[in-house]
Amino acid sequence: MTGVITTKNTGVFMIEERAQQIAEQWLTHAAESAGQKDLKGHMGMISKRVSVQGVPGFDNIDYDIWHQQCRHQFENAMIKSIAYKGFNLISATETQINFTVFEMVVGADGTLNEQIVEMSLEKEDDDQWRLVQERVLIENDAMRNHELSNAK
Repeated sequence: MTGVITTKNTGVFMIEERAQQIAEQWLTHAAESAGQKDLKGHMGMISKRVSVQGVPGFDNIDYDIWHQQCRHQFENAMIKSIAYKGFNLISATETQINFTVFEMVVGADGTLNEQIVEMSLEKEDDDQWRLVQERVLIENDAMRNHELSNAK
C-alpha cells in the first residue's frame, strides 16, 4: 500500500511538528520580550534550573546571572533586536524539545553577535515551556549536530 502512514509514524510526525511550533513560538516570544525590555516576561521563559555553556568569559550562566545580565542590558537599552533563523529540531518528547538555531543579536551600538546555539526547552510543572539548557556551539560542533539531526 503506497502512501499509507502507520499510527506510530504519524504520532512521531505530530510530536515533531508540534515541537517545532512550540519552539518557534518560544523563540518569537523571547525575541519580543527582549526587544520590549520586558524583564519579567523574558525571565518567565527561563527555567530557574537553566544552565548556559559556551559563552566566552563564563564557565556556566545560571538563572541569577542571566537575570542580572538582562536587567543591566534592558535598563541600559543595550539590545536593539534579537532574531532567530535556521531552526533545526534534534529531538522531541511530550515534555522536552532539543534544537539548534542561528541567533543574531544586534546591539544598540550597532554591533552584531551571530552564533549557533543548541537549546533545550522543558515543559515544567506549571505546563509552561522554559529554557533549561543552552549551549553556544563552536562551528565544528554546530556542523556535526546539523549533520546528525538531518541524517534521521
